[in-house]
Amino acid sequence: MIDRRFIKKNPYKVKTWTEIQAESSWRMFKIMAEFVNGFERMDLIGPCVAIFGSARAKPGDKYYGVAEEIAGKLSNEGYGIITGGGPGIMEAGNKGAMEAGGKSVGLNIELPHEQGSNMYVDPDKLLTFRYFFVRKVVFVKYSQGFIALPGGFGTMDELFEVLTLVQTRKIDRIPIVLVGSEYWQGLFDWMKKTMLPSHNINPEDLDIARIMDDPDEIVEHINAFFATATLRPNF
Repeated sequence: MIDRRFIKKNPYKVKTWTEIQAESSWRMFKIMAEFVNGFERMDLIGPCVAIFGSARAKPGDKYYGVAEEIAGKLSNEGYGIITGGGPGIMEAGNKGAMEAGGKSVGLNIELPHEQGSNMYVDPDKLLTFRYFFVRKVVFVKYSQGFIALPGGFGTMDELFEVLTLVQTRKIDRIPIVLVGSEYWQGLFDWMKKTMLPSHNINPEDLDIARIMDDPDEIVEHINAFFATATLRPNF
C-alpha cells in the first residue's frame, strides 16, 4: 500500500470556464427550439430520401447531373427529397425534385463561407439550423433512404453517422446507397482488407450500404425495399 504521506504534491491551479453559466442555460433553450421546429415541420412533409455530397460540384459536372436525375426519378415515385440546402450536389438534388414537381426540402446550416440556401428548395420547406448535431438528428429521423454521392469531410461524417446507427440498431435498416463506384470502391476495399481482418467490423456490416451507379437501379432498389417495409420516421 502506498503511504500518501510521502507523495510529493505539486502545486497546481484549477482550470475554470470563461463562459458565464447563464449563457449555457440559454443555449439549451435555443437547441430545444431547433429540435421542436424541425420535428414539427418535418412531420407535415412526409416520407423523404436524403441526397448528400460535395458542396463544390458545379452544374455540368458528372455527379451533379446524376444527383439531379436520381432526385427527379425518386420524386416521380412519390418521395420528397431532403438535402442540406446548399450548393453543389445539394443544389442538384433540390433542382431535380423541384423540376419533377416533387417536394424539395432543404435543411440549411449557418456557415461563415456558405450563405443561404439554393434556389431550388421549396420556400415552405426550408429549415435553417445553427447547430450541426440538431440538423443531423432531423436528417436521420425523417429520411427513409440515404443517397451519398462523392463529397468531402461533411459527406463522410453524414455517411458514417448513418452506418453506425444502423450497425448498432439505433435505427431500423434503411436503404443506404453510395453513388459512384469509381469514388467509393476504394473505401470499401480498405474496409474489407483492413477493418474486417482486424475485427473492427463484422462481415455483415459491409452489407449495410451498397455501391451503385445506375439511377434507375437505385430507384428500383429503394422501391423494392419499401415494398415490404413501413414508411415511418426512423425513431
